[in-house]
Amino acid sequence: MKNTIASVLFFGLLSTQLFAQETPENWHLLDKNEHNTPGISLDKAYELLRENKKKSSTIIVAVLDSGLDIEHEDIQPVLWANPKEIKGNGQDDDNNGYVDDIHGWNFIGGPNGESLEAETLELTRFYKKLKAQFEGKNKFNISPEEQEDYMEFLDYMEAFNEGKSDLEASIKSNTEEFEYFDKLIPPLQKAVGKKTFSEKELRKAKLKGADLENARSNFFRIVERNKNKNLTAEKLIAHYEELASRMEMLKTRLEYNYSLDFNGRALIGDDYSNVTEKDYGNNDVTKRSEHGTHVSGIIGAVRNNGIGMDGIADNILIMPIRNTPMGDESDKDVANGIRYAVDNGARIINMSFGKDYSPQKEVVDAAVKYAQEKGVLLVHGAGNDNKNTDYFYNYPSALLQDGSVASNWIEVGASSVELNEELPATFSNYGTMSVDIFAPGVDIFATLPDNTYDTRSGTSMAAPVVSGVAALLFSYFPHLTPEEVKTIITESGTVYDLMVNRPGSESQVPFSSLSKTGKIVNAYQAVKLALEKYDK
Repeated sequence: MKNTIASVLFFGLLSTQLFAQETPENWHLLDKNEHNTPGISLDKAYELLRENKKKSSTIIVAVLDSGLDIEHEDIQPVLWANPKEIKGNGQDDDNNGYVDDIHGWNFIGGPNGESLEAETLELTRFYKKLKAQFEGKNKFNISPEEQEDYMEFLDYMEAFNEGKSDLEASIKSNTEEFEYFDKLIPPLQKAVGKKTFSEKELRKAKLKGADLENARSNFFRIVERNKNKNLTAEKLIAHYEELASRMEMLKTRLEYNYSLDFNGRALIGDDYSNVTEKDYGNNDVTKRSEHGTHVSGIIGAVRNNGIGMDGIADNILIMPIRNTPMGDESDKDVANGIRYAVDNGARIINMSFGKDYSPQKEVVDAAVKYAQEKGVLLVHGAGNDNKNTDYFYNYPSALLQDGSVASNWIEVGASSVELNEELPATFSNYGTMSVDIFAPGVDIFATLPDNTYDTRSGTSMAAPVVSGVAALLFSYFPHLTPEEVKTIITESGTVYDLMVNRPGSESQVPFSSLSKTGKIVNAYQAVKLALEKYDK
């Protein structure tokens, strides 16, 4: 390993968050006035509830996501259990169509216990279908009746090729850095005998061979050169682990998302064309659980237990519903997930997923209306493409095919810890007509599988912040309707009178122009408004 490579590669990381100024792990819960942080003022909210002697009732929050670590130390005590189902007897005790659905349901599971972990994109499915019809043809040798479909085929082909090329470029741009650290850090981890080690532990380790000694020297050289940027051995290892995870994710996406041969529904075994079908899947909600575990912890990880981190809501049960593979979720699975949550008592459904196409939108719309009729709130992340969703689609959406807008829906953009032009997350979608409110979604510290914790970013993290505040309101003000909770959250948010960078651009716009409300959710102000106008 050449020292020049170590220097070049590592100094190339200076623009990343590796050297960002330290922020409190719980920054998203803090108060703007007390901590100069654009958090949700959660402690003040609970203090106000105590002052008014408010009592809470248990609220069920469904998390439609990739999966959940149901044994996590901070999740297991708040895990929903189906009271009408007898564990392990192989029967559908409550006659809801799902056998042994003790802790929710996996709509992307097979009949023999398998689980779909990666899937194609809707774009790929559209392109594959039309490719079979038009490959080798041009506008001069197709019938007039085929012209419209042919033009769609060309659009899909262009989008498919562009997306695949961008993904290949991302893999290439990360490969050199990953390969360097992959040769450097795993051998040292093995030699020290620990996945994460300190500089002191590495110095004391007895290494055998010149290669390991050189690796240790290079490791220390990187750390020492960046001491003034608060780099530690632990941070460098964490960066490598994050990079390795990102490379694995990118390669999996390339293998499956853009595959014209893969058919994930074969594993599930359902009739994909039958959108009314619901009796498929299995009860294993634990597969590919990183994303869903992080989302769930933000909403309701056990509070004040001295472990890990505190969730937002203090009296909830998390109902895991698995419907999101690494790829585009099926409209059918989304609709069935919503209906399952509603039928099993959820008051809130968190949906931290999205896609560009929705071929069976009518079945999702019907499920959204069903939730609306039953008094269930839907909270959805706006997406991470830094695009204006007033003009670009992001599904599922509150705008229904009949032209109406779901009244029980909150669309959430992501904000950062920065009280300056970087307040909106650089990746966040936005829109004065399509996004209701922003919420903290950058470097959010929460639960991860195997009793671990770390930060993640995305509107996937912002949506559960709003779900947590909504759960807090439903819990202490159980008479509220979804529409009232939405009104409270959107009216009580904090106004930030700032000129900011429009996500994905350096063009300056008022923060207020990025959503309907121009606000960031605030739990304290939401509770205050609920007490003033909605308390009974």
